[in-house]
Amino acid sequence: MSKNYDYIIVGAGIAGCSVAYFLSQYSKSILLIERNCDIAQGASGAAGAFLSPLLGKPNDFKELVTKALIFSTNFYLENIKDAITNCGVLRIPKNEEDREKFESYKPYMDFPYQNREDGYFFEIGSQVNPYETCKFLTKNIETLLNYEVNKVEKEEEFWSINDEFKAKNLILTTGADISLIREKYFNIRAVWGQKIDILTSTQTTINYHKECSLSHSKYIEKENKYLSSIGATHHRIDENLKICNHCLDSFKNETSYNKKRVEEDCNKLLTLASDIKILENIEICDIKIGPRASSVDYFPMVGKLIDSQTSLIKYPHLKNGSHVKSSMLSAHDNLYVLNGVGGRGFVLSPYLAHTLVEHIINQTEINKHIKTDRMFSRWVKKLN
Repeated sequence: MSKNYDYIIVGAGIAGCSVAYFLSQYSKSILLIERNCDIAQGASGAAGAFLSPLLGKPNDFKELVTKALIFSTNFYLENIKDAITNCGVLRIPKNEEDREKFESYKPYMDFPYQNREDGYFFEIGSQVNPYETCKFLTKNIETLLNYEVNKVEKEEEFWSINDEFKAKNLILTTGADISLIREKYFNIRAVWGQKIDILTSTQTTINYHKECSLSHSKYIEKENKYLSSIGATHHRIDENLKICNHCLDSFKNETSYNKKRVEEDCNKLLTLASDIKILENIEICDIKIGPRASSVDYFPMVGKLIDSQTSLIKYPHLKNGSHVKSSMLSAHDNLYVLNGVGGRGFVLSPYLAHTLVEHIINQTEINKHIKTDRMFSRWVKKLN
């Protein structure tokens, strides 16, 4: 007999863990499912987890990131002080062209900054510990690990998971792997990244970002060295999306992430970091790899999934370019997503999770720029 829940969340990266946390303020009937042997083992585990302002002239995406940065930074500082280091970030232009852009952005800075060293220092810049953050978010959540979801079906008022679990509401936070989302308009690109943790005799007191990010350092007494992280590389490759950091070794000989690629990326990150700060007596102590989930327009996707088949039956003239209000489109009952957070997962996810949960519980509106119907509308226009 199936076990029933009010909410089942599939995917325990920072997005799924954040949704679980905010839902737990309203319900105790929550199950968080993860295919790996622990939480935060994909892109979230490989994230540098830097919280940094987005620079540029005003636009909708920058406004979203700014709101999320304020919300998420305050959330971490108030709830997970041991997992966040709020030491500021120094943003350094990578060349003269980049410096000219930085200068042109000065009238549009959303946060106070200082000219320091060769760049622009923002006090709001932080870094969180990915695993400790996700552990905090899920400490009171029923979690099912090492469980692969292969079958999702709607049965009357419930969503059935592998014929074993039933949910009144199903929330998919599966990142780059969208195999459970059977909608052709839902387009996600996997951007693979590698992060390394290093021990070095060089102390770093703030976070830096140039062409890569270099974190502040933590003194490790038994090593008599400082621990810092460097990230991340960017690869758009066709790779097995089931790779996680616990099973990486078993994949290395048969995938793009073989020993050669890993070594090349390590060397690249060390070279880029040395262009920021001279690091001495370096020892690589950890390597993590994961696929960031990025939408084609870089905005995340939040809310109910539009039911393309039902919507086209209801409004066949959509194929001819006619417009229909998003509120009139058909959606899959009680099926939600939070996806496409890209390389800013630890900035965006708490803010977006809070937005989604308030929408589910209290029917608050979701910003039109992040709703899934925008992707459906673009896809429909291409059908003819």
